[in-house]
Amino acid sequence: MSDEHPGLPLITMSTGPQPADFTDVRTTNLAVVLRFVRQHAPCSRADIAASTGLNKATVSSLVADLIDRRLLRETGLTEHRIGRPATQLVLDGSPYAAVGMEVNAGHLTVIVVDLAGTRLLSWRRAFEPADATPGKAVSTVAALGRRALAKLHRDGRQILGLTVAVPGPIDATGTVVMSPSLGWEQVNLRDTLTGALGKPAFPVAIDNDATLAATAEYRYGPHAGTANLVYLAGQPGIGAGIIAAGRPLRGHRGYAGEIAHLQVNPAGSPCDCGRTGCLTGYTSVDAIIRRTIGEPVDDLEAAVDDLLRHARAGDAAVLAALEEAGHHLGAAVAALANLVDPEVVLLGGYLATLAPWLLPPAQHRLDHLAVGPGAARLLASTLGHDAAAMGAAAQVLDQVDAGRLPHPG
Repeated sequence: MSDEHPGLPLITMSTGPQPADFTDVRTTNLAVVLRFVRQHAPCSRADIAASTGLNKATVSSLVADLIDRRLLRETGLTEHRIGRPATQLVLDGSPYAAVGMEVNAGHLTVIVVDLAGTRLLSWRRAFEPADATPGKAVSTVAALGRRALAKLHRDGRQILGLTVAVPGPIDATGTVVMSPSLGWEQVNLRDTLTGALGKPAFPVAIDNDATLAATAEYRYGPHAGTANLVYLAGQPGIGAGIIAAGRPLRGHRGYAGEIAHLQVNPAGSPCDCGRTGCLTGYTSVDAIIRRTIGEPVDDLEAAVDDLLRHARAGDAAVLAALEEAGHHLGAAVAALANLVDPEVVLLGGYLATLAPWLLPPAQHRLDHLAVGPGAARLLASTLGHDAAAMGAAAQVLDQVDAGRLPHPG
């Protein structure tokens, strides 16, 4: 297996002591070629053969198949090489669409990308789950999803899949186990949404918002390809998405990264969960606002804008609250760093908005508590509030890269 493709093993008929199924071998090798072109386009058939170890005849057959599926296309010749000019290959994917959605307190987001990750559609609308039962809230999500799918059908796009990002742990059945910010508990979102969409032929998946935002960082962000990174979601709650050795870290039940109730101050204030001194009580944006404004947060966007104005004006109470939040955030990040040893930790959502005040005390605390020199770099994400929806669409593309290819025609 080539080190250039750690996530996609190259399978040939000689792999292992037992014979492999030819269809499975070909599907896997199609995915290897597709992924290579994604990473190295424009490239030639000879480039693919030289880097993957597949022979030239096999590569030519695989490329022809991928062109037939409209996943690759040829784009002229290059003469900057020894020997005859070679036809170059790039991603096509123009007939296809990957759909990502995010459900969060205050908003719904839909992002659609083509095979190359080019954004085709980006919608965001207000959403207040507290104003509706979970059933009615899911109906609202489904209605927006149907609207996006209808537009894609009108545009002649074949939908590769739809993934929905939700804050909170998600089990293997696509059930939202609990999501305090949405007020949901044991909501089987995947089955309900699949039914509301008319049981489509493409796969529907549900995943944690922080995990999907980390996926977006790994595929699209400035640190794309960093094999070990952590994304800290902050909109408005707090959770961690972890990429370890190039793959999302999910854990036994799929709950990895649920750090909101990590105890950072044993002598601290009581938390809604029944414990004391939980991270969310100091570092989530709504907690910071409550500790400074002293009122329930009704309009989060307006409250964050107000918080920023006070911070920029040098309000002592606000600056002290942000300093304390950064201090506790650094302790939590140090615990993560000592456990999973990421290269970079990215603050997302409203944590990124507040990064100028959070990062200095957080990095100082991280450096003090992390084991050994060279602790993770703590930085602000640049993907904005769309990161989870972008990651949801990217997860669909990951399935294509892994071998779930659309059929020709």
